[in-house]
Amino acid sequence: MKKKFGKRRNAVLERFLNNNDLGKLLLRVSVGMLLLFHGINKLQHGYNFVETMLVKAKLSPYFSHGILAGELFAPLLMVLGYYTRPAALLQVVVMIMAVYLVHSHDLLTFSEHGGYALELQALYFFGSLAVFFLGAGRYSISRGNGLWN
Repeated sequence: MKKKFGKRRNAVLERFLNNNDLGKLLLRVSVGMLLLFHGINKLQHGYNFVETMLVKAKLSPYFSHGILAGELFAPLLMVLGYYTRPAALLQVVVMIMAVYLVHSHDLLTFSEHGGYALELQALYFFGSLAVFFLGAGRYSISRGNGLWN
């Protein structure tokens, strides 16, 4: 009788530890929410500084509106799990542009505490890239169904 109970307990533990959908949810929500805060801040305080940086880089200032798509709408879609892969890919593009426009001088530097100077941007970039490849998972509005989720 003890063996049967032990096997059942191990099966429950194994099911808990091998829950890929829970991992996808945690990654999706954490990366999405943290980027969403940046978008809300830009919505409240403006993002005209982005236009200035785009003009300096000889790009159209019109692209500055992409910041709202990439830091407000895409993270919201990612958190909800709806059109998750395009939303995550848009966030990847936003991180590439942020590094190109603002942080390119820090690419090979470290902070005063020994950490990589762009570790936050790297976490957003690779977290969004991981969500792009993993998809939304079962715990989402889309239930992980469809190519784009």
